[in-house]
Amino acid sequence: MHLAGKNITVVGLGRTGMALARFLKNRGAAVVVTDSASEEDLGPQVQDLRQMGIALETGQHRTATFQQADLIVLSPGVPHTIPPVVRARETGTVVIGEIELASRFIGEPIVAVTGTNGKTTTTELVGDMLKNSGVKVFVGGNIGKPLIGYVDAGDRADVVVAEISSFQLDTIDRFRAQIGVLLNITADHLDRYPDFEAYAASKMRLFENQQSGDIAVLNTSDPLVRSLTAGLKNKKLLYPQAGKDENGAVINGNRIRFQLKDPGQLDAVGHRQWSLDVSRVKLRGRHNLENACAAGLAATAAGARPEAIQTALDRYHGGAHRLEYIETIDGVEFFNDSKATNVDAVIKAVECFRQPVVLIMGGLDKGSDFVPLRGFFQDRIKSLIVMGEAAGLIRSALGDLRPTAAAASMEEAVTRARQAASPGDVVLLSPGCASFDMYDNYAQRGDDFRRLVTELNPNIADTGDET
Repeated sequence: MHLAGKNITVVGLGRTGMALARFLKNRGAAVVVTDSASEEDLGPQVQDLRQMGIALETGQHRTATFQQADLIVLSPGVPHTIPPVVRARETGTVVIGEIELASRFIGEPIVAVTGTNGKTTTTELVGDMLKNSGVKVFVGGNIGKPLIGYVDAGDRADVVVAEISSFQLDTIDRFRAQIGVLLNITADHLDRYPDFEAYAASKMRLFENQQSGDIAVLNTSDPLVRSLTAGLKNKKLLYPQAGKDENGAVINGNRIRFQLKDPGQLDAVGHRQWSLDVSRVKLRGRHNLENACAAGLAATAAGARPEAIQTALDRYHGGAHRLEYIETIDGVEFFNDSKATNVDAVIKAVECFRQPVVLIMGGLDKGSDFVPLRGFFQDRIKSLIVMGEAAGLIRSALGDLRPTAAAASMEEAVTRARQAASPGDVVLLSPGCASFDMYDNYAQRGDDFRRLVTELNPNIADTGDET
């Protein structure tokens, strides 16, 4: 893809926008970055950009900037439906996203992981499984390291493993994953998509450029995934209950059995049937066993060895803000699940516990329906604490089922949860909402929760130890 001398507009100055601007500048393009946020809100990145000699427009998107562009590249957080982008497309300007641009310069096989929930865990597991097998791997995408940064660095891997969001899939054209993983599709981001069907269609774009020899790893316990992928003509690896004559994985008690019955399928690694022992897996919940299935199948397809896959699974503790154990205080366990930003993620989190749960929910609503939580609330939830802009919506949907209190801050939420909990209970932050009403991101929200919980324990607070 020839970039030198072209006028290119980058929309959105976040981590990915910075990486895009640097990459394009290094290849001789005339780059303008535009962001609707104010210069003060964008922080130190503004100075970094100007030191590179790259033009920046803030506070609004100028129509002329889009009209003069030969190419427009969107950062993942920027909707492709904003008016200046729509008008640019109508006049024939090419509009793509960061992963599409990066893929034009990537010759290595790509393992792409998408789904509503579980993307980060599965992506990290695939990367670890391949690294343990001696495969040089780059792990990035929506997980925090932009693919365009990998391209710009010039340090080539054997395999690229990428977490891919629906927002990123919205702006692909020729992006192709030789191994595509679809974990699940449940309601999310309905503040950005016109309806659930549009959101699901966005996820399915992962497979639109795959060829007959490429592989789709599919969670067929999700009825929507099964129905939407029924017509795919490429090779399929199914889990968590692959049929007798199907290629894939089966969860059976404390083992995951892998069966590759199709002659020639994945023969490169020389294993047709083998199993994993999941009795030592540190991840909670059935959904994480399903993530282990998906990761094991994708890693096998990319060249990982069974023993290396087992080692990676045994060692993996899970990332911060995903059912992260914080501390036990006076017999009450505290867990940080700040990354749970939709209703299905809350359900899966609560299902991991047999103890009574004091649940902290709330934040910025994404058009969610909280009513599905009613089905298991009475059996599992002891008390509910609501916070943020969605507090009223959540209380209206669930507040009649269990004692419910509103909190004006995370500090108040933690205090109220501690008061409501008894020895043997669990306090769980699983918001079911975005964080942007009170925090910059879910990680900042989870860090605040962790800090406040730690301060409840005087033994930790006095020593300054970190959990």
